[in-house]
Amino acid sequence: MQRRKFIQNSALAAAVLALYKGDAFANPFRAYQFKELRNGVGVFLEQGGTIAWLNSSSGYVAVDSQFPASAAHVIDELKKLGDKPFKYLLNTHHHGDHTGGNIAFKGLAEHVVAHENSLVNQKLAAEKANNLAQQLLPDVTFGKGWKAPVGNEKIIAYYYGSGHTNGDVVYHFENANVVHVGDLVFNRRFPYIDQANGAHIGNWITALDKIYNQFDKDTIVVTGHSLDPEKVVGDKENVKAFKNYLESLLAFVGAEIKAGKTKEDILKATTIPGAPEWKGDGIARSLTAAYTELTAG
Repeated sequence: MQRRKFIQNSALAAAVLALYKGDAFANPFRAYQFKELRNGVGVFLEQGGTIAWLNSSSGYVAVDSQFPASAAHVIDELKKLGDKPFKYLLNTHHHGDHTGGNIAFKGLAEHVVAHENSLVNQKLAAEKANNLAQQLLPDVTFGKGWKAPVGNEKIIAYYYGSGHTNGDVVYHFENANVVHVGDLVFNRRFPYIDQANGAHIGNWITALDKIYNQFDKDTIVVTGHSLDPEKVVGDKENVKAFKNYLESLLAFVGAEIKAGKTKEDILKATTIPGAPEWKGDGIARSLTAAYTELTAG
């Protein structure tokens, strides 16, 4: 039975990887990490986008869910901390490496929360992939923002408009002063810019500026992905650095277009001037997205 369950979980994870455009950011399977950051708020790292969690006096909260197998791991670790309900599963956006594990919370989480655009995107992607039955969709959605008390903690969600997609939000654990910014920040790793689902680099830059100014130097910032997986957690200077990456990207591609370079010429670049520390696979995604945005009629 355990072998059958393992095969089923592995097959479902593989299907999610194949069906979602976020698959490029699903790290290979590795030993997971479950650690507290501050005042009952912690992170879980295994495969896919970073999960944040809250262990409060009245119950648990998870931010994002990775994939079914890894979601089961974070659930097991939280259960070890006490017999308490799972109050909320919060999704930062719809990509499969952040929501594929939602299904593991079925019958467990009292509510699944996301931006209204994230729900639309997740449902459309699942219908297109013919796997809607394998999804646990949000039952609570919002537009500009959302908030809820959980034990002694207060969680506030903020929406800044289109960025990585048109449905990205950040979740701030106000008392612990820990914020999960999801894929609005890729730390030193070339980002995925999902224009098919409303991404806009110019507005993304504006959003990052607002995030940087909104939080203070003591805020712990949890990012969705990092070139070094051990550095998904940092401070708001990572927000500023990623903003500089996007600004440098637009400036470089804009200058190349002005100089008469073709798209093919621009795609030959291997680094972004002004932000050479951004590395990894996928620079072509950034260059293509910037070219498309800057040449849009």
